[in-house]
Amino acid sequence: MANVEKLSVALTPDMAAEVRAAVEGGDYGSVSEVVRDALRDWRLRRKIEALETEELRRLVREGIDSGPSLEADAVFARLRARFGRPPAA
Repeated sequence: MANVEKLSVALTPDMAAEVRAAVEGGDYGSVSEVVRDALRDWRLRRKIEALETEELRRLVREGIDSGPSLEADAVFARLRARFGRPPAA
């Protein structure tokens, strides 16, 4: 990795212990690898959150564009009048 920038990161003692344990346990070759992996996960999570937000906005817009809503009581009253009441459970 020729093109890298060194940064200093402050971690709680518990976090630092987890990072060291991951390296000592052989899951990672260095503390830097742990941090890079965590940053990749963070980036992915942010992309997913952005896509979810975009989808929610699209669904809200679709709902607004679909026209006025109906009163639930009126809809159920029409259904009961047409099909009767469901049998009691």
